[in-house]
Amino acid sequence: MVDTETTRTIVGLIGNVISFCLFLSPVPTFIQILKNKSVQDYRPDPYVATVLNCMMWVFYGLPIVHPDSILIITINGIGLVIETIYVLIFLLYSPWPTRRKIIIAIIVEVLFMIVVITITLSLLHTTKARSNLVGVLCIIFNIMMYASPLTIMRKVIKTKSVKYMPFALSLANFCNGLIWAAYALLKFDAYVLIPNSLGALSGLVQLILYAAFYRSTKWDEKPSEVELSEA
Repeated sequence: MVDTETTRTIVGLIGNVISFCLFLSPVPTFIQILKNKSVQDYRPDPYVATVLNCMMWVFYGLPIVHPDSILIITINGIGLVIETIYVLIFLLYSPWPTRRKIIIAIIVEVLFMIVVITITLSLLHTTKARSNLVGVLCIIFNIMMYASPLTIMRKVIKTKSVKYMPFALSLANFCNGLIWAAYALLKFDAYVLIPNSLGALSGLVQLILYAAFYRSTKWDEKPSEVELSEA
């Protein structure tokens, strides 16, 4: 019979694979940016925000903060590299005003991480206390990330169209939240469980909307300029 720790490792590895696919999902967008040598109307915000989120989770997974979390470090370390590459591409092909905002945001994120690391390691002397502080911050940033699809879900309900809400991405978000929630339950970790349960719920709502509005979607209809500006 497979023990709990082995099961948790297997589930964590599956979670790593799914999360890796999620990190790579914007690749077609960046191929287009590289071909056009322009970021066009794409926004850097999600990628800049994900850089901070990955840094926070890597720190959370360190043995000096939360022991036995190596699989959290591996996937978020990989994600940090991937998201940094995305941000560098934005820096390369953005106009100066956008580039300046990205640089300022990254500097603020790095300074924030330095403050968090300094406070955690100098003032908190047990892994439980460190896990509590860093874990709460991870929950906050993860919830902010999972809240981002609310805009597109509102648009789906308004237009009765799922044309701009990719099914594969919604399914991947649901599976990613579900698998990491299961990982957190096997060796109870509320800080991983809470945001990923919300992520699974968000993905489930997206799938329900997809099923509800698939038939009413006009796949060949081109969006108006107004619709594009709302997206």
